Amino acid sequence: MEQDRKLLNIELGRVTAEEYRALPSSGLVVVLDNIRSAHNVGSAFRSSDSFKIDKVCLCGISAVPPSPELHKTALGAEDSVAWEHFDSTLEAVARLKAEGYTVVSLEQTTKSVSLKDFRPKKGVRYALVAGNEVAGVDQAVVDASDFSLEIPQFGTKHSLNVSVALGVALWHFRLFLDA
Repeated sequence: MEQDRKLLNIELGRVTAEEYRALPSSGLVVVLDNIRSAHNVGSAFRSSDSFKIDKVCLCGISAVPPSPELHKTALGAEDSVAWEHFDSTLEAVARLKAEGYTVVSLEQTTKSVSLKDFRPKKGVRYALVAGNEVAGVDQAVVDASDFSLEIPQFGTKHSLNVSVALGVALWHFRLFLDA
């Protein structure tokens, strides 16, 4: 019986940054609402690359490339995933809605939809808003969103780290959009 072994990076068949940018659109955009930690922004880039997100909108105080702290967790994903900075998250949301995106805040609200009950629709373009580490998604951004998604949780804490929550949600979107 052959022993299980880790694959070498060369065996993973990953595309280059240039090839990544030439891949078909996924119809998914990430919006970072005033993320304080450059490491969380970097992690968001890395998850966005992993799930072939079309663009990351960096809003307000969110770090922008080039940044050594961002690069530490992005590991170069900031070079493959397109990004744009907006002075405010509301500005990004307004632009994305005008471009036909359905804007979804990743937040716990009185009307949030449980991620376990949500099935993204093929052909719909989604912009997923992830919020500040302390305050979450700004209420004005929640109000401007088409709806909110909530990740079910079972422990004592009321939230996940923003980059972890984003990774969970992006996996869910790709699971159903690629089915």
